[in-house]
Amino acid sequence: MNRCKLFVVTVLLLCVACKESERPPANSKSTSVIIDNLAVRRIDSTLKSFVNSANIAGISALIYEKDKEVYYNAFGYADREQQKPMDRNTIVQIYSMTKPITGTALMTLYEDDAFELDDPVSKYAPEFANTKVYEGEDALGNPILVDPKRPMTIRDLTRHTAGFGRNADIPGLGKLIKEADALNRNNTLVEMARKMGTTPLYFHPGEQWEYGPCVDVQAFLVERISGQPYGEYVRKNVLDPLGMKETRYYVPESDRERFSAMYYRNGEGDLNQLPDNEAKSDYFKHWPMTRGGSGLTSTLDDYMRFARMMVNEGTLDSVVILNPETVKLMSTNHLADSIEKRSFLPSKGQVGFGIDFAVRLRPPASNEENNGVVGEFFWDGAASTLFWIDPVNELTAVLFVQLFPYDQIGLHKSFRDAVYGRYEGNQP
Repeated sequence: MNRCKLFVVTVLLLCVACKESERPPANSKSTSVIIDNLAVRRIDSTLKSFVNSANIAGISALIYEKDKEVYYNAFGYADREQQKPMDRNTIVQIYSMTKPITGTALMTLYEDDAFELDDPVSKYAPEFANTKVYEGEDALGNPILVDPKRPMTIRDLTRHTAGFGRNADIPGLGKLIKEADALNRNNTLVEMARKMGTTPLYFHPGEQWEYGPCVDVQAFLVERISGQPYGEYVRKNVLDPLGMKETRYYVPESDRERFSAMYYRNGEGDLNQLPDNEAKSDYFKHWPMTRGGSGLTSTLDDYMRFARMMVNEGTLDSVVILNPETVKLMSTNHLADSIEKRSFLPSKGQVGFGIDFAVRLRPPASNEENNGVVGEFFWDGAASTLFWIDPVNELTAVLFVQLFPYDQIGLHKSFRDAVYGRYEGNQP
């Protein structure tokens, strides 16, 4: 089927029949300038203040507006103990900012008519054909398992409604998740899928939003449907065409001098560097599993190429990765209002969720919320990295830092406020 026609049919079905897609009103392109001299001074001051307070060791940011670089700066250190400055070529761990790249790889197969979003996952992966849902334990401590109310679909995987639990501390179910150890890097993606398929689900597919291993299963599906190892497929169809040579699962020894240290914040101004053998070991060998939900490293300029491709509706420097209709589908909300349980998603602001992106539906409800523009789509990473795509202003922003626990210092809000100006009740 023609991609454009398929998109129209998909949206109509979602809006009219299932009410599972909600897209904000179309915004015309803005002619105003966001990053002017005042914004540059705000951003510099904001980022520098976090370094000066010793709440982060180093930070860098890159912003493009209307396809031109309008901001770059770096402050502090990639390795404070060795006095290595944070700079443009610093390699960082992007954790869940891997997810939109995996979603992009999956959607290249969608464009090839290899699957439909509402296809059952089991159509391509019989490993999930007999998955059950956990409903507690009986008097003897045995798990009570029931059939799902409907099959898990690929759309469920792309919007985190598949039903997977992710925490070993979920009462009863947690021990089963821990025993399966599906995400152990010594598993292949096929072994991961087999173990997940025999581990009970946390909830019935489509009934709530719960962050977890959905995107790892997307990587498995790319591998299964394409017939190629996932790492090779994403390299050939996304990373290499975009020139993202330094976005990798493995960091060779020759580049490790540029690999940022990782820091843990214990409290105000109390920052400890984590040992490299703890923080970086996943990137110093080729593991059997190539995860879709995390695992990539990148540089500012590399990841900006991905963001610019998205803001340009799937094309960068005459290289077409996705069609505009597919980018619109990915940046459209797919969560129905009936999905009320949404874990931490509401902390991101007035957002829904599309295909591996949070999607801003409304302006901030108050100036305490994260700033942003309706129509924006974005995600972040466990080490407090962040990026967003603002199609209204044709703006893309990438923020790199290596900080655990995840942004407990209001870094993301402060950066957004510095970019747009503090929200005062009107649409930025």
